[in-house]
Amino acid sequence: MISIEGLTVEFGGFTLLDNISFVINRKDRIALVGKNGAGKTTLMKLIAGMQSPTRGVISIPKDVAIGYLPQEMQLSDTCSVIEEAEKAFSHIHEAEAEISRLNKELSEREDYESDDYQKIIERMTMLSEHLHLLGGANYQAELERTLLGLGFTRDDFTRPTSEFSGGWRMRIELAKLLLRRPDVMLLDEPTNHLDIESIQWLETFIAASPDVFIIVSHDRAFINNTTRRTLEIELGHVYDYKVKYDDYVELRRERREQQQRAFENQQKMLADTEAFIERFRYKATKAVQVQSRIKQLDKIERIEVDEEDNATLRLKFPPAPRSGSYPVIIENLSKRYGEHLVFANATFTINRGDKVAFVGKNGEGKTTLVKCIMGEITDYTGVLTLGHNVKIGYFAQNQAQLLDENKTVFETIDYVAQGDVRTKIRDILGAFMFGGEASDKKVRVLSGGEKSRLAMIRLLLEPVNLLILDEPTNHLDMRSKDVLKSALLDFDGTVIVVSHDREFLDGLVTKVYEFGNKRVREHLGGIYEFLEHKKIESLRELELGECKVIALNKEEIASQKARNDGERPNRFLKPVRSDNKPDMSDIIEPLTYEQRKEQARRRRQLQKAADEAELQIAAIEEQITAIETLLTTPEGASDASLYIRYEQLKSELSDVMDKWAEASEALEKLEN
Repeated sequence: MISIEGLTVEFGGFTLLDNISFVINRKDRIALVGKNGAGKTTLMKLIAGMQSPTRGVISIPKDVAIGYLPQEMQLSDTCSVIEEAEKAFSHIHEAEAEISRLNKELSEREDYESDDYQKIIERMTMLSEHLHLLGGANYQAELERTLLGLGFTRDDFTRPTSEFSGGWRMRIELAKLLLRRPDVMLLDEPTNHLDIESIQWLETFIAASPDVFIIVSHDRAFINNTTRRTLEIELGHVYDYKVKYDDYVELRRERREQQQRAFENQQKMLADTEAFIERFRYKATKAVQVQSRIKQLDKIERIEVDEEDNATLRLKFPPAPRSGSYPVIIENLSKRYGEHLVFANATFTINRGDKVAFVGKNGEGKTTLVKCIMGEITDYTGVLTLGHNVKIGYFAQNQAQLLDENKTVFETIDYVAQGDVRTKIRDILGAFMFGGEASDKKVRVLSGGEKSRLAMIRLLLEPVNLLILDEPTNHLDMRSKDVLKSALLDFDGTVIVVSHDREFLDGLVTKVYEFGNKRVREHLGGIYEFLEHKKIESLRELELGECKVIALNKEEIASQKARNDGERPNRFLKPVRSDNKPDMSDIIEPLTYEQRKEQARRRRQLQKAADEAELQIAAIEEQITAIETLLTTPEGASDASLYIRYEQLKSELSDVMDKWAEASEALEKLEN
C-alpha cells in the first residue's frame, strides 16, 4: 500500500533516520515506538507529506487518503462544536452542491440528444452513487455518535469551541479525522486528551475500522488493545515486529540475547582460529592448514549486535520533609462557575504517605479540585484544610507548554534554580538525558517528551512532601514512564496523580477518587479494581432501574384492576421502598428445575444465534472489502452492478448486525 525505501533524515550533521525501509500494508495496525526524540513524529510527518526526507522515497498510491492528528496544533475558535465537526464532511457538501448545480443546468438546457447533455447526466449519476456510498445525508447520526463517544454531551454540540480547553478542542480534531475516514490514520499521542471511558471507546472504534492506523502512544494498555504490529525506532534504525507491543518487548529481549550469544561464540571461534594461524604461521608442515584457516576467516560474515540506546532517565525525588498526619482534609466542598456546578459536597481525607488517583471524564472537576488544593481557586464553599508543614510540588498538565521556547535547556533550569542547586545544574540535566551539547539546545526544537522531562526537573529543585501531578505521563516514552513510576513508589511523601493512564496507575495508587455526576466518590484499591467495581456497580444500577419499572408496573396493574372491579387497590402489594430501590422479594422468585433447564436451553440458543451472526458478519465484511478494492480501479468504478451489489451487502450487514445485537443483548440479560 505504502512503500518506504532508503529513507534518511539529517539535521545539521546529525542523522535522525538512517536509510530505513519498510512497507505499510492494508488493514495494518502499527504501533510506532521509541524513546522521545527518536524520530517518531518526524516519520509521521514524512508519511503525511508535511516534511521531506534528506534522501529516500515514500511511494503512496494516488487514491490513498492520509489523515494526521498531531500532538499539538493551532486551533481556530470561530464556530460551534457541531459546526466544526461537520467540516469533516466537506466532501459530501461539495458533492451535494455540484449535484444541485448540475440539476439546475439540466433544467435550463433543451439539447437532450447532445453529448454534453449525456455527460452531465453521467456525471450526476456518478456523483449520486458516490454520495450514496459515503452515506449521503445519513452522516449526522455518525457525527453525533462519534462526539458522544469522545465525551461530549448533546448540550455541548451548540456551544462555541472557544469555551473549551485545548484538550477538548483536540478531541474535536480527532472526531473530524475519524469521521473523514481516510485510508491511513496517523495518530500522534491521541490518548493525551482523553479520559479512560473515551480511550476505551476509541479502542472499540479502531478495532471495528477497516482502515490503516499508525499510532504513537505511550499508553501501554491502549496500544496493546489497538495494534498488531510494532515498528521500533532506535538510533536511526527501524526494527519491524509483526506482533503487539507486549509481545514485541519479549521478542526484542530474546533477539538481543540471541545476537549477543551468537556474537560471543563467533568471537571465540575467531580468536581460536587467529591463535592457530599465529602459532603455525611459519611451520612448513602446517602451511596448507594455515592457508585454509586464513581463507576461512576471510569468508566469515561478522555478526553484529544491534546498537542499543541505553541512555535512561535517572529520577529520584529528594527526601520529603515530615508533614502532619493528614496533608489534605476536605469537608462538604462545592465549586461553581456561575450557574454551572462542577462538584458538590466533596468530603474525604488524604493521609500522609497516601498515593491516590483522581480519575473521571474531562470537565468533571479533577484539575479544578487540584487548583483548590494549590490555593489558585478560593471561591469555593465548604472547608479545605492543608495539614501541618505541607509543602506542595506541582506538575501542571500544560507545564511543558509554559516553557520559554527561546531559552536553552540550561537557561530554563538556571532561571529557577536557587542556592547550592545552581552548582549542580549540569549533573541534574545529565541525569535527565540533557547532558553535553543537549543542554545548549533551544526549547523550541525539543520533542514533546523532552519538554515534559525538562518541566519535571523543576520538581527536584526543592524538597516537598505533597506531589500533585496533573497528567504527568503525557508525552513521556515507555521507559521514562517506568522510571517516573518507580521514583514515585520510592517517594516517602504523599502523591496525588490526575491521570487516565491505566498501566501507569496500576500498582502505584491504593485509592481512587472518581469525579462524575457532580460528585467525588472514594474507592479503596487499585485502578483495575476500581474499573471492575465501576462496571459491576453500573450493571446493578441498570438492574435496579429495570426492577423498579417492573415493580411500578405491577402496582399500576393491580390498581387498574381494583378500579375496574370497583374495589380499593390491594394494600398487601409490596410498594417501592422509600429509598427508591425496589423490594426484590416481590419480583424475583427461586427458579424451579424446569425453569433452570429452559433457561439453559435458551442460553444455548442465543449463544448459537450470536455465533452464527458473527460468522455471517465476517463473511459479508470480506465481500464488502473485496468490492471496495474493485471500486478503486477504473474498471470497477464504471461497473454499475458493483455499486448495486455493494449496497445489497451493506443492507445485509446491517440486518445481520441487528440480529447479533439482539441475540447478544438477550444473552447478556439472561446471564445477569
